[in-house]
Amino acid sequence: MSEKAKYIDVKNKLKAWIVEGKIKPGEKIHSENEMVKMFGFSRHTIRQAVGELVHEGWLYREQGSGTFCTNRAGQSTMRRPRKNIGVITTYISDYIFPSIIRGIESYLSSQGYSLIMASTDNDIEREKHCLLNMLDKDIDGLIVEPTKSSNYNPNINYYLNLEQNGIPYLMINQYYSELNPPHIIIDDELGGFLATDHLIEYGHEKIVGIFKSDDLQGVSRLKGFINAFRNSGLAFFSDMVITYTTENREQKILEELKSVLNSPNRPTGIVCYNDEIALKVLNVFRELQLSVPEDISIVGYDDSHLAEASEVKLTTITHPKMKLGIDSAKWIISKIEGKNSENLEHSTIYKPELIIRNSTKDMQKKKRGEIIE
Repeated sequence: MSEKAKYIDVKNKLKAWIVEGKIKPGEKIHSENEMVKMFGFSRHTIRQAVGELVHEGWLYREQGSGTFCTNRAGQSTMRRPRKNIGVITTYISDYIFPSIIRGIESYLSSQGYSLIMASTDNDIEREKHCLLNMLDKDIDGLIVEPTKSSNYNPNINYYLNLEQNGIPYLMINQYYSELNPPHIIIDDELGGFLATDHLIEYGHEKIVGIFKSDDLQGVSRLKGFINAFRNSGLAFFSDMVITYTTENREQKILEELKSVLNSPNRPTGIVCYNDEIALKVLNVFRELQLSVPEDISIVGYDDSHLAEASEVKLTTITHPKMKLGIDSAKWIISKIEGKNSENLEHSTIYKPELIIRNSTKDMQKKKRGEIIE
């Protein structure tokens, strides 16, 4: 490990201990000698890390007494607005995120605010580092897309630290239910219902759903999928659902989907977690020489650019990407500047809609003897 990497490691660990409450405001930190033993690094490395934290306001020195943890919450009201807004997303350049970010940036720039971007790659540890870096940059507000939101998040302390320091934050697309934070989301349960109900109305009875299980969006879309079966009275079986996580996406989906498609009781319709997964499913169909929608129908989600990227134009569920970005930026600036902040909604939930293209087949037409063009 280089000398620079060593002092950054010490610095980040000390900051994490402060945010997590392991070092409390006004409490004296370990001496240089103690930290040399703790970290196994040189005195110079420890001194450089502590010195930067003093300069950045995380720590303060008292002559003859030692180095102490600053009460940053007490200083929050003295912060001068810098007009910096942090944005943390799971991904930056992939899928629907560029449209959301463009929406955020367009409104922020029109109001004289700057955007500071970070990406977690849907990894909890990376989210922790993103939050620490945002706290370093004296942001005035934060817009966050949570990481693995269906599980307990060990970074809750960092969000509570934002609250204690008077820094407003807003969660988008999903949220951590433990915090019940302000959020702007899609009614994903309704979206999952609409996608599934569409196939049921088209006469499909054996429908498979593919859903992500480590985020709240996937869990909600699965709820909608199940509710559509309840509503129709169709039988529901456990093998009609394929779930996956961020880490096992590629292998698990391909293996389970091929098994389902090669079974005697092959489904006639598939509901996908999003359009990106739908395209991967289309590749499996091509490999197995299945035609869409003649042999099998498929529904995506998000109405992304991918929905019309292949020869099969996907039936999908809408996602107001640009609007969500703009509305998020408006909310955070109103909160910072106090403009009608008492009237700000704690949560905004958009209603999704179904967009029908040529990836789904109406099985009822065949039963009625109608000509299918």
